[in-house]
Amino acid sequence: MSSTAFDTAITQARDLLRWRSPLRTELWAARLTAGLEGSGQVEEFLRRAAEDGGMEARLALAALAAVNRPTDAPARGDEGEGATSPGGEAEGSVSSAAEGEGSVDGAGGAEGASGVGELFAVAGRGVAGTLAGWVRRMGRVRCEGGWYGKADPYGEQVLAVLSFRYDNGKEPHILVVGIDQPSGGLAVDALVEEAKFLDELDLRPTPPESVAARMLDAFALTDRVMGAQVADTLPGVRPFAITRARTALEGAHLRDTGSAAGPQHDVSGSRTGLSAETAGITETAAPAETTGSAGVAGEPAPEQMPEGPGAREAFEVLMAFVGERTLWWSPARVSQFLTRWLPREAILSEAAIEAMPDVVRAWTMRQGGHSAVLRQIDHDAPRLPALMADESLASLNKRLALAAREG
Repeated sequence: MSSTAFDTAITQARDLLRWRSPLRTELWAARLTAGLEGSGQVEEFLRRAAEDGGMEARLALAALAAVNRPTDAPARGDEGEGATSPGGEAEGSVSSAAEGEGSVDGAGGAEGASGVGELFAVAGRGVAGTLAGWVRRMGRVRCEGGWYGKADPYGEQVLAVLSFRYDNGKEPHILVVGIDQPSGGLAVDALVEEAKFLDELDLRPTPPESVAARMLDAFALTDRVMGAQVADTLPGVRPFAITRARTALEGAHLRDTGSAAGPQHDVSGSRTGLSAETAGITETAAPAETTGSAGVAGEPAPEQMPEGPGAREAFEVLMAFVGERTLWWSPARVSQFLTRWLPREAILSEAAIEAMPDVVRAWTMRQGGHSAVLRQIDHDAPRLPALMADESLASLNKRLALAAREG
């Protein structure tokens, strides 16, 4: 890598040593990660930092390891961090790494690493123990709450929020991840703010492990979509966000079981442990305003459900279409449901077809009763019986199912 880029990082690290802020340093390391990955200079930077050996270089290695923690690494710092060898030198320090032990060149380094997180972990192993005590607080946070809700009136984007505080009680902060629903649930933006920023958001409290699982699923999906349209600021927060979300999941596991071995959630696509579904989140555990007394996430209370023949059947079909994304309900989506999805996929009784417009209106009122959505229902609902009767609109699966019924 260019000397200018490395020297800039060292200069920034020197300022951070004066600030003595774990949060500020972790956020800087996340941005540095994005720059190194984007330019393909991860290994070169780690090599130069190991060769440099100064306090600034060691801080960079420690911070990069903290925000790029591999899936199977402990959440609260390296075990034995800061331990000294018989000769008095900290094990895993930059000087020993430069000689090959724990470096990206030595045994167990790049050849044995399965990803960038492992590279950073190996290069930064034990380095925090050679620096001031505040450095070892990086990554040592506790999750204090979770929130989830719409980012816009129609829920086309939703916000997942987790709040954290370091284990010494300082530097409270919140992580906000924007998730785009029409694209399938991609993580499209993320930011870290002071806790008071939450006061400006109209979100509902949600179990932190549920929010964290949704965040990790969204990042995993974004990683699998080539050319996904995301905010320019997302890459610089992504490593920090993923590590914080994993911490929230692991913290929940520790509270529930008392076990030190927490669930793992690999955003590379191979996932174990909690997922959004098993964590109890349906389009995110649907916050309180979308959970009815009947106990189904997103279901209107009984007094809000239309009565009469076919209403329950119509509602069950509507819920099959809505799926997990219960907060997303826009004019375009309701039109898709009434004019395209139902004729193509659904097999309904005459009573259910007749009840469907009232059921959809009841669901819309539960989602805020936006006038544009109600107008769309009034526009499309009269066409529903004719569309359902048009066999040319049916999918192959629907035709096979109908044929099996008749046979």
